[in-house]
Amino acid sequence: MNKIYLNKGKEISLMRFHPWVFSGAIRIKEGELKDGDVAEVYTHEKKYIGTGHFSDASIAVRMVTFEQESIDATFWKNKIQKGYDYRKFLGLTNNAETNVYRLIFGEGDGLPGLIIDFYNGHAVIQCHSVGMHRSISSIAEALKAVYGKDLQTIYDKSKEALPKNYGSGVENQYLFGNTGNTIVKEYGHSFYVDWEKGQKTGFFIDQRENRKLLANYSKDKSILNTFCYTGGFSVFSGAAGASSVHSVDSSAVAMELTDKNIELNKIKNHQSFTEDTFNFLKDKKDVYDVIILDPPAFAKSRDVKHNAVIGYKNLNIAALKQIKKGGILFTFSCSGVIDRNLFYNTINAAAFESKRKTKILHYLQQPSDHPLTPNFPEGEYLKGLVLYVE
Repeated sequence: MNKIYLNKGKEISLMRFHPWVFSGAIRIKEGELKDGDVAEVYTHEKKYIGTGHFSDASIAVRMVTFEQESIDATFWKNKIQKGYDYRKFLGLTNNAETNVYRLIFGEGDGLPGLIIDFYNGHAVIQCHSVGMHRSISSIAEALKAVYGKDLQTIYDKSKEALPKNYGSGVENQYLFGNTGNTIVKEYGHSFYVDWEKGQKTGFFIDQRENRKLLANYSKDKSILNTFCYTGGFSVFSGAAGASSVHSVDSSAVAMELTDKNIELNKIKNHQSFTEDTFNFLKDKKDVYDVIILDPPAFAKSRDVKHNAVIGYKNLNIAALKQIKKGGILFTFSCSGVIDRNLFYNTINAAAFESKRKTKILHYLQQPSDHPLTPNFPEGEYLKGLVLYVE
């Protein structure tokens, strides 16, 4: 087994089960470590801490266990089973009304670099580290062992998520079964999912509870859903009795998906617009009672954090200037490097600059199948606010 020894004092965060070892914390590496290799991590006094996947990068080790155990078939089966049991506790497994959920959420489930989404009998894997992808056959076997006959498909969609030097030699492919898409249910509403061509793993599962909340504010209201992708917020608001629903996305492919889901759910009074959100909002003063702002991540690294804050502020100013008096704004950030307080302060600044008084109705975050743990606060990536606009 490869071994890594840390500099004195650098074990403190790991003793609290934080799953990352930074390159600057390492004193000695034993063995010729390559990207993706499994390595045991020790204190400077040679006391075992845990085991993880090595990477020749700033985050040098991602810990997969803090127990001295073999990373074998039994390990993977136990980890996947634990993830499944937690979703069962949440009421998401064997649920006729909602059959789509996140089974494994990286560090939140003790498996950094691994995402697995479950779509009505179909599992989509996305590996974000070389170590995880080198174990993908074992992960697939563990999925089959846990789900048994309830599993029809396993699809590996890791190519775009992996480091380029490794991902260039990887192809997205079926590891089990070959069904290309499916229809899932979320609180009784139906959605097409195409994991082969869609963004991420095919569907934005993390907005499930926030879509349900929007339905409570939608009856007889005019709704604008921006950056709509597959139209999740549009379907929920339309089904809840909105007087009109307008969906906007700059992607024609996204608008096609939205239109398919609108038709699938027999939603009336809906219109789609393939247009940039900023341009669309320019002449829409007092048109909408409810506006949803759910943009893609404006910042994926700390280097562009400042520009991202400006982007979020300007987007929210644009919406706040146009929304009706007594309107409701659902606004989100999925940028991990924009923390909760910075996002809230940015929205406050937008309200001030737009000269609109607001009241906070709800603080929003990712759902429980995207678990947050006290030892890894970085896992909180989705932040949201619901504002009443006077």
